[in-house]
Amino acid sequence: MKELDRITIDPEVCLGQPTIRGMRITVSVILKLVAGGMTTREILKAYPELEEEDIVQALKYAAWLSSEKAKPIPLKGVVGA
Repeated sequence: MKELDRITIDPEVCLGQPTIRGMRITVSVILKLVAGGMTTREILKAYPELEEEDIVQALKYAAWLSSEKAKPIPLKGVVGA
């Protein structure tokens, strides 16, 4: 899904939680900051390694997960997946 090409899932990074571009910044951290009232500008100041598109894609990913069309992403080579 090209629209979410900045969202990565790697069992070796943050216990397989969705992260931004393989960094140790999870989608959930960004969502909690937005939900807490931080603006994009404030988030980018707090996390200078992020780009505005990272925040946009984190929100798109959350919207996708909450839709009826969302299906689990199979992880190859992970025990229990």
